[in-house]
Amino acid sequence: MRPVFTLLMAVAACAVPAEAAERPQLNRLAGPVAAEVLRVVDGDTIEVRAHIWLGQEVTTLVRLGGVDAPELKGKCADERAAALRAKARIEEKLAGGDVTLRDIKFEKYAGRVMSRIEIAGGEDLARSLKADGFVRAYGGAKRLPWCGTDG
Repeated sequence: MRPVFTLLMAVAACAVPAEAAERPQLNRLAGPVAAEVLRVVDGDTIEVRAHIWLGQEVTTLVRLGGVDAPELKGKCADERAAALRAKARIEEKLAGGDVTLRDIKFEKYAGRVMSRIEIAGGEDLARSLKADGFVRAYGGAKRLPWCGTDG
């Protein structure tokens, strides 16, 4: 199963290859994959060094699955402030530097993969951030605005 992950990571910066579209098992990896957090990009994306095999590591961006976070370049001051708070909370939660990636799949934007991210003690990062009000659940439909109706 690990060689499949290597393939996934190698093509993550490109579009999903035609072969993967024909073979759905190439679009997902159950994990677990141990990873070291290199930096927090924003309220739903981190950069990691994933340990995919003995002596094999891949650096990639990982989007936190199942959540919508406010954007750092949001439409209003309230959204941008909320985005900074979400990012700071993730930095606090990931201070230990190590995470476990599960349910890994291709992300449609920015050469990332999407994953469930577990932190120390098996805590689900998305669940924790949702419970604390930093992000909200997201299932792929149109995103709800973070600003008032007038933007």
